[in-house]
Amino acid sequence: MNKADLINEVASIVSSKSEAQAAVDCVFESIVNTLKKGDVVSLVGFGTFKVVKRKARTGRNPQTGAEIQISASNAPKFVPGKALKEALN
Repeated sequence: MNKADLINEVASIVSSKSEAQAAVDCVFESIVNTLKKGDVVSLVGFGTFKVVKRKARTGRNPQTGAEIQISASNAPKFVPGKALKEALN
């Protein structure tokens, strides 16, 4: 499923496709903005989105084998909730 498929699914419940697109965009934007602030987004039964800090490290260029420095960065992480895990098993 991609974003367009998700919008079509939501559109089958709400009155129009434009409202569904606005709702989906709003949810994604809210999650991103919350993570940018460094907060956690916890959706009970679905899962938790959070930001993890990656340390700077030394990597290797796979083509040349030369060592390169990889700078520290923030990365999103999703931890599935218990209900989502149970629904899949």
